[in-house]
Amino acid sequence: MQNHPSRPSDSEIIHRIIDGDANSFEHLLKRYQDYVLRIVTKHIPYNEVEEMAQEVFVRAYQALPGFKQEGSFRQWLSAIAVRTCYDFWRKRYRSRELSMSDLNERHQSWLEKTLSHQSHTSFHEKAREAEARELLDWALSKLSARDRMVIELVYLEGLSVKEAAGLLGWSASKLKVRSFRSRKKLESLLSDLIST
Repeated sequence: MQNHPSRPSDSEIIHRIIDGDANSFEHLLKRYQDYVLRIVTKHIPYNEVEEMAQEVFVRAYQALPGFKQEGSFRQWLSAIAVRTCYDFWRKRYRSRELSMSDLNERHQSWLEKTLSHQSHTSFHEKAREAEARELLDWALSKLSARDRMVIELVYLEGLSVKEAAGLLGWSASKLKVRSFRSRKKLESLLSDLIST
């Protein structure tokens, strides 16, 4: 049986990079690019995904000397990915103003018909889900970046409080309080929309 050189561990690659072999980072990039893309795709608009994934790896490379290797590199990288998505929304929210007129005509029409109870036609299940998701996206866009990430991680992705808190770098108690408040804000937005 022929002996094949084993694939270097994340730890070995990290030591090489810290010792000055910047080209070794390519191994980590190839190993984790699909993983990072899956995380970013869940939180960022499609046309921004590639750029944000690249930003995750830039941040990881810059922060590598501070990686303490207490947990896995994968877990550390996922926390960087989530925080990068969070920062994306914070920047986006600082420079935006949205109103109901931001919905396209089709969605405005759908909302008007639905809210006025004039529409009794049945929609196909997938069409309903798509419309509901777009309405939810609209409501999420009205929340702060912090509230949006909490809602997405805890309620939409189903992460535990401990997992979400770890990804955001918060304590579990802070996340519990924030998730309760975020959910109430979202419920209020949606109920205001329905009662209008």
